[in-house]
Amino acid sequence: MKNVEMTVEGTMLTIKVDLSKEFGPSASGKTIIIASTEGNVTIKDREEKIGLNVYKKK
Repeated sequence: MKNVEMTVEGTMLTIKVDLSKEFGPSASGKTIIIASTEGNVTIKDREEKIGLNVYKKK
């Protein structure tokens, strides 16, 4: 994962992303990647999965 922090308290999932970070252009080159789970990942100690991408236009 890039720039993604996840915590679970009870049944509440909290996701933290630092919007000031950048990880370069996407594969198409049309957007700048800010954060990504880099595919679907299982939430720690849970059966649910999450897939997250945060990006902005170039």
